[in-house]
Amino acid sequence: MTQYSINGRDYAAEPAPGQCLRTFLRDLDVFGVKKGCDAGDCGACTVHIDGKPFHSCLVPAFRAEGRAVTTLEGLSGCGNDLHPMQQAFRDAQAFQCGFCTAGMIMTAVTLTDAQKADLPHALKGNLCRCTGYRSINDALHGRCNIEADLPGRALGASLPNPFTDSILTGSARYTMDVAVEGLLHLKVLRSPHAHARIVAIDDAAARALPGVVAVYTWQDVPKRRFSSALHEDHLVDPDDILLLDNVARFAGQRVVAVVAETEAAAEAGCRAVRVEYEVLPAVFDPVAAMQPGAPLLHHKEQVTGDSNIFCTLQGEIGDVAAGFAEADVIHEQTYSTTRVQHTHLETHGSIAWQGEDQRWHVRTSSQAPFAVRQKLAYLMGISHQDIHVFTERVGGGFGGKQEMVSEDLVLFATMKLGRPVKWEWTREEEFIGATTRHPMTTRVKIGARRDGTLTALDVEVVSNTGAYGGHGGETLGAAMASPIAAYRCLNKKGIGHAVYTNMVPGGGFRGYGASQTTFAIECAIDALARQLGIDPFAMRRLNVVQPGDNIESIWKEPSDASFGSYGIGECLDIVERELEKGNGVVKPEGADWAEGTGVALAMLECGPPTEHRSGAAMHLRPDGTYHLACGSTEMGNGITTAHKQIAAAVLGTRADDVAIINADTDRTPYDTGTFASTGTVVGGKAVHLAAEAMAKDILDFASQLTGVPVEQCRLDTDGGVVCGNRRLTLAELHAEGTKVDHRFMVSRKSYLSPRTIAFNVQGVRLAVHRVTGEIRILHSVHAADIGKAINPMQCRGQLDGAVGMGYGWALVETMVHDGDGRMVNPQLRNCRIPTFADTPHTDIFFADTVDRIGPLGAKSQGECGINPVAPAVSNALADATGVRFAHLPFTPDRLFEKLAGA
Repeated sequence: MTQYSINGRDYAAEPAPGQCLRTFLRDLDVFGVKKGCDAGDCGACTVHIDGKPFHSCLVPAFRAEGRAVTTLEGLSGCGNDLHPMQQAFRDAQAFQCGFCTAGMIMTAVTLTDAQKADLPHALKGNLCRCTGYRSINDALHGRCNIEADLPGRALGASLPNPFTDSILTGSARYTMDVAVEGLLHLKVLRSPHAHARIVAIDDAAARALPGVVAVYTWQDVPKRRFSSALHEDHLVDPDDILLLDNVARFAGQRVVAVVAETEAAAEAGCRAVRVEYEVLPAVFDPVAAMQPGAPLLHHKEQVTGDSNIFCTLQGEIGDVAAGFAEADVIHEQTYSTTRVQHTHLETHGSIAWQGEDQRWHVRTSSQAPFAVRQKLAYLMGISHQDIHVFTERVGGGFGGKQEMVSEDLVLFATMKLGRPVKWEWTREEEFIGATTRHPMTTRVKIGARRDGTLTALDVEVVSNTGAYGGHGGETLGAAMASPIAAYRCLNKKGIGHAVYTNMVPGGGFRGYGASQTTFAIECAIDALARQLGIDPFAMRRLNVVQPGDNIESIWKEPSDASFGSYGIGECLDIVERELEKGNGVVKPEGADWAEGTGVALAMLECGPPTEHRSGAAMHLRPDGTYHLACGSTEMGNGITTAHKQIAAAVLGTRADDVAIINADTDRTPYDTGTFASTGTVVGGKAVHLAAEAMAKDILDFASQLTGVPVEQCRLDTDGGVVCGNRRLTLAELHAEGTKVDHRFMVSRKSYLSPRTIAFNVQGVRLAVHRVTGEIRILHSVHAADIGKAINPMQCRGQLDGAVGMGYGWALVETMVHDGDGRMVNPQLRNCRIPTFADTPHTDIFFADTVDRIGPLGAKSQGECGINPVAPAVSNALADATGVRFAHLPFTPDRLFEKLAGA
C-alpha cells in the first residue's frame, strides 16, 4: 500500500488507476473536499499540497504520494481553535449554503496582500452561486458582520448561522458526505436525440461487465405517470413523465439506468448499452410548436387538447380597446428572455436504503422532502408511512431542487436489489438533464395619457416549457400575475401559452416566471416614459399600485393577496437618492464610452396562490432550553437562523437556546416545501405560533404550580419564570412538570393565506463601449420592502445573491443549443455563471416597514430581488445609447450588432 499524509494523519491506500485526488480523498471519508464541476472550474475541491493550493479534481491521486495534503478539516491543525481565515469567514458570515466555502477558504488562506488587493483576479478559480461575493470580500478585508446573541434581543439581530463552525471546519454533512456500507452506484444513459422512439435495447454487454449489478430499461420500471415538479396541489402539474420511457423527448433524457459496485463500473455499463432509436421529427421553437402539423410530443390521453400547447391562461379587466383609443402615446414591442441553469454548486443526488425498521430511507438534496415522499409512495405503490425522506445540509437550490429527479430511480433500485444505492449527478448532467428557467417571449402593448397615466395594457406571453410540463402552468400563472398587477390601470388584457417543445424541461427558478415578464413590462414602462418625456421614477410613482386598489392583473376573481405593509414609495425614493448622490465611480475615458442610468421595480405576492402549509413543534428540554422542529429545508436561505430567532424573540431567550431540526419526514411536522418565498411567511409563521403556544404552556403550568394568577406570571430573559415574587428556572419548572407528566410540548400549523406583498427596486448606472459592446456597472443600488428584517445581515446576503444572479442572467449566462437540440456548452467554463469579477458591488437598503401579516412583521425577501435587475440594465443601456435592447442576455456580440446598425 502507498502511504499518504492527509491532515497530519498517515493513510495506507492505493488509488485506482487514473483516479483524481478529490475522489480518492472522499473515498477515505475526507468529505470537506467538495465536488461542483469535475473539471477544475468551480474551486470547491481546492486542497493544499505541500502548502500550495490545487483543484484536487485535476490532480492525479498518485501525485500526492509522499507529500502533505491539507483539506479544510486540517486547516487549523490539531487544536480546536479556528484558523484565522476560518475565523474571518465566521465573523463576516462569508457563506450561505456553504458548499463552496471549503474551496474558497483553502484558496483564500494562500493569498498574499497583493493578491487580496485584486480579488477579481485572485478568486477567478472559485465560484459562489449564493452570496454575490460581498460577504467573501468582507471576510478577506477583516470585516465583522455578526452581533452578539443576547437574551430577548433576537429579533432584528444579525446573528450567525447555527451551523457556522461545522461549515467552516468541514464537518457539515451535505447529501453525499456519508460513508455507507455495501453502497451501489447508479448512473444513467441519456438520449442523444431530441425526439426518438426506442426500438430495441441490447444490454448484454453491460450486464457482463465486472461490477455491474443491474440494468433497468423502460420495460422494468413502474408505468405510473407523474410530474417531477413538487407542489402541495399536484393537480396543477401534468402527469407526463415516466421513470424510464420508450420515447425520448429531449436530448439528455434518461433512457437506461445501470447499477454497479463502483461509479466507474456504472459509467462503463452505460457506455456498453446499445440502443436502437427511431428518430422522430422534433420542434424546438414554441411558436412553431403551436402551428398545425407540428410534431406532437405527447398523446391526447396524456395532455389536454390535440396540440403542443400545455396550457393557456387569458383574461381581461375593463375594455382594453377603449383604453388604447384614449391613449395619447402607445408603446408596443416584443421582449424575450433566455433559459439559464440554477447551477447550485451541489449537484442533484440521493442515497436510498432499507433500514432495520424495514422502511425505505432516502437521503436527498431537495427543497420539498414531504412532497418527494408522497410521489415516491405513489410510484412504488406503497404507503407513505413506509418511506422516510430527509435532507441534512443542502448545497443551494434556487428552485432547481423543487423537482424530483434523482430520488425515484435510487429508491426503485434499492427496493429491487436490497442494497443501498447512490446517484450523484455530474455538472454536465445538470445542464442537459435537469430543469432550467423557462424562456419566454412577451409582447407588450401599453398606452398612456400625456400626463403619464396608464390607459391600457395588453400582454401576450409564449413560454417554452420544454419536453415536460412540470412547472409550466404555475410559472405562466406567475408571469401573468404580479408584474401586471404592479401597475394601476383600468384596462388590462393578457393571454399566455405554455408550449411543449423538444428542449430540456423548464422548471422552478428564483423569480418563478415573474422575472421574465417583469423584464418586459419594466422595459415597456421605461420606454413609454421616455416617449412622454417623463422621468422614469415619476412614471412609476404615478402608476404603481396603491393601498386600497384592487390587486389584480387580468382576472377579476377575488384574491387573498393584500398589503400587510407598503414600502414601494420609500424604495423608489432610496434608489433615486442614491443614484443622484453617486458613489464616486466614473466611466472610463474616451468618446466611445457612453453612460446611462436605469431603474426598474418588481412586486412579489409572498407565496403561491395554490395551497402551502407548514407545521412547527416545540418542547422544553430538561436543561431549560428549547427544541424546535420545522419541515422547511435549509439550503443557504438562512431559514434555520430565522426560525430560531423568531422562536427566541417570542420566548425572550437567546437564539442559541433553541436547538433546531428541519426537513425530515420522520422528525419534523409536515411542510409543503421551501420555495415560492414561503420559508419566512409560512414556516416562520408556524414557528411563531408554536413559540407563542410554548410560552402559554409554560406560564399556565407555572401559574398552577405557584398558585399565582397567570396574568402575574412572565418569562424572564435569564431562563426563568417569574410568578409574583417567586422565580423558578425553566429547568426547575421542567422537573416539576415531570412529576405530574406535564410534557411541555406544543405543535402548531400555518397556512398561506392571506398573502402579503413585497416590493423591490433596482437602480443601475453603467458605461457601455459603443464599439466593443463591453458593459461596466458603475453603480448598483437595490432597495427592498421586506417588512421587519428578522436578521438584517442574512437579508442583505440573500439580496446580494439575488441581485448577483440577476446580473448573471442579464450579462453573462447563456445556454447554447445546436440545431438538433443538443447543448453545446454544458460546462461551467463555457456556460459561465458570474465570478467575483463579474459581480458588481450593490448598495442594499431596506424600507422602514413592519408587516401586519407576516411573522413578527417580516415578509419574503430571498426571491424577488432578482426580478428588477435585468430590466434596470436594459433601461440604463437605452439611456446611454438610445437603443432599446429587448432580448437577454446583453453580451458584447449582441450589443455590437445593434449598436453598429444604429
